[in-house]
Amino acid sequence: YGWSGRRSLASVRAQVRGSLSEARHTGWDGLVSSQKEFLDEFWHNADVVVEGDEEMQQAVRFALFHLLQASARGERRAIPAKGLTGSGYDGHAFWDSETFVLPVLTYTWPHAARDALHWRHATLDMARERAQQLNLAGATFPWRTIAGRECSGYWPASTAAFHVSADVSDAVLRYVKATSDEDFHKEVGVPILVETARMWLELGSYDTRGEFRIAGVTGPDEYSAIVDNNVYTNLMAARNMRGAAEAAVRFPEEAAKLDLKPEEPEEWLRAAEAMHIPFDEGQQVHPQADNFTHHELWPFEKMEASDYPLMLNYPYFDLYRKQVVKQADLVLALFTNGDYFTPEQKRRNFAYYEGVTVRDSSLSACAQSIIAAETGHLDLAWKYLQETALVDLHNLAHNTSDGLHLAATAGTWLGLVCGFGGFRDYHDLPAFAPRLPSNLTRLNFKLRLGESTLGVDVTSSEVTYRLVRGHAIELTHYGETVVVAP
Repeated sequence: YGWSGRRSLASVRAQVRGSLSEARHTGWDGLVSSQKEFLDEFWHNADVVVEGDEEMQQAVRFALFHLLQASARGERRAIPAKGLTGSGYDGHAFWDSETFVLPVLTYTWPHAARDALHWRHATLDMARERAQQLNLAGATFPWRTIAGRECSGYWPASTAAFHVSADVSDAVLRYVKATSDEDFHKEVGVPILVETARMWLELGSYDTRGEFRIAGVTGPDEYSAIVDNNVYTNLMAARNMRGAAEAAVRFPEEAAKLDLKPEEPEEWLRAAEAMHIPFDEGQQVHPQADNFTHHELWPFEKMEASDYPLMLNYPYFDLYRKQVVKQADLVLALFTNGDYFTPEQKRRNFAYYEGVTVRDSSLSACAQSIIAAETGHLDLAWKYLQETALVDLHNLAHNTSDGLHLAATAGTWLGLVCGFGGFRDYHDLPAFAPRLPSNLTRLNFKLRLGESTLGVDVTSSEVTYRLVRGHAIELTHYGETVVVAP
């Protein structure tokens, strides 16, 4: 097939004829050989081995296959929430791609992650237009889209979900750090980072104490809308602005093309350093956003199984003003920005939000699994991992007929690699703190880091790091720096 939104019909027909001629020349055996070579390369660098639970072994390979299927021939188009598996969400893409799918692709098939971020870059003018519509500077990426424009009508949980722009920038920073792709950093990274940083500086403001605050936003949790200082959003915005400042200084020629003012990088760094992160001194936990921990608790004890998901049975107005969480929000921040929190804060925060999170979204269980593992609740982490891994294989949400929950599918890999493998990428070096639940005897996974592939093999008593290919890699194991050499 051939497709184009710009070229003439004659040109597209010529493309199809050329493809057919090439396929006839290659022949069936040649096409099969090429496909096998491609898949062998992918599985050699991406396979995850799980010993102790055959169903989880099947689930993670099922996940990796579908993530590759949804992205390998994306050809600089969006990765929709259902991949290529169904008509759910009408083909729209959300922040699911950058926050859940692209981290997996970055470390297993980085070319696909690069392609998906090139698509975001291609939509930058529409993101600039969206920012102007919202009376903001820079660029605001849409909450729901197919071709780059916002496809959602006004809704507090979508219009105010500005964290999407930070999620895109986070995916850019992760890809650049993992691959050292300088050309991408200049061509794609600088424009995205600079324009989104400009948006954050306009969206937020300084209070009388000199703290930078971001008001009237919606974080990942769609049961809380139009809140002030959502912790996840503020931390991600700070990372966005730091990344933009670094990129602007590193690539001044590219930044100059964006009419960068000399003072802008300093303004971003100042705002990031002064970012307000709310904390409840009385309960010693971080409220999801200002005053969240002072809201009335949702009457969980009165709920029946048929009351869930709550969004189908209760008005959003009531959900917005109570302590009830649809999906991991503060807990997601503990994972994505774990370097901000102390181990004790992670333990207390995780315990607190366990009591108010209902997981009415398939995006929740993988983040809860990862932090449950980090805070020592290994059996609970395993239960959450099963939930995200089997959501479609067991049709747990009763809607797999609409297509796979691609982000939850990616959560299978995230739960194993980042949860039980303890992998984190927000430090200077790749960091690992592996731990296995009692029912697993071994976990083996691989990560592509630049031109190298690192293999990690975890058992109940030891972990082995080895180079599958490439040059030496420096990493940390429970805080200890080690070098894995050829």
